[in-house]
Amino acid sequence: MRTDVMAREFLERARSRLLAAEAAMERGDHPDVVRFSQECVELSLKACLRAVGIEYPKVHDVGDVLLASEDRFPGWMRSMLPRLAEISRDLAAKRSPAMYGLETLGRLPSELFDEGDAEEALEGARLSYEASSRLIEELFR
Repeated sequence: MRTDVMAREFLERARSRLLAAEAAMERGDHPDVVRFSQECVELSLKACLRAVGIEYPKVHDVGDVLLASEDRFPGWMRSMLPRLAEISRDLAAKRSPAMYGLETLGRLPSELFDEGDAEEALEGARLSYEASSRLIEELFR
């Protein structure tokens, strides 16, 4: 499969997750905002890795791979990689609790995530998606 086709497909799927996160925010469903934002970030960053010819690992957090591959990215993107890696790491850690809660502690997802958490997650998703969109547009015009 062609690199540009796969990168664009991942980006389209990331956009769907971003729209779902925004809809969840409107409903006040904070755990779903976090979960969908994480999926948006993961797909966006994997699109970037694919776009520059890197086989991404089959894990939810690809921040370390982005940082290790910084020489493959244009300068403007390179300067964003530390922040994008931080967003990826943070949201990957929240992925399971946002879906299932912390069962061993008897805590539901709705008890773990509030509006502030949702806003932060959505901001990270938007940043990741916008940076990825710009990169893919520049690479595959």
